[in-house]
Amino acid sequence: MLPPSPFGQTMRPDVWWLQPLLVFLGLSIFIVYSTWAAFQGRNYFFGNYISPFYSPEIFGDSPHSWLGPRPNWWPGWLIFSPALLVLWAPGGFRLTCYYYRGAYYKAFW
Repeated sequence: MLPPSPFGQTMRPDVWWLQPLLVFLGLSIFIVYSTWAAFQGRNYFFGNYISPFYSPEIFGDSPHSWLGPRPNWWPGWLIFSPALLVLWAPGGFRLTCYYYRGAYYKAFW
């Protein structure tokens, strides 16, 4: 029988918690940055280059826009960013993909 140990203490001598911590920090930083980049709606193109968060640009003010500027039917009270029309697809894939679910479970829970 093993003696009781304090809360959170393990018998492992290595730093096993370092890898899940790094995954947690990396994913958290990316989520914060991508949310900020999507909602700012500015500085997402330069010349012939466009940010991947905004590509393909369906509506927007850059020359890359497929259908022109912000549509008139868009509610004025709702934030408009071309990225919000695009980012749901890769975000949904990342949240449902088997590999990424394993990384989330190990890092966040």
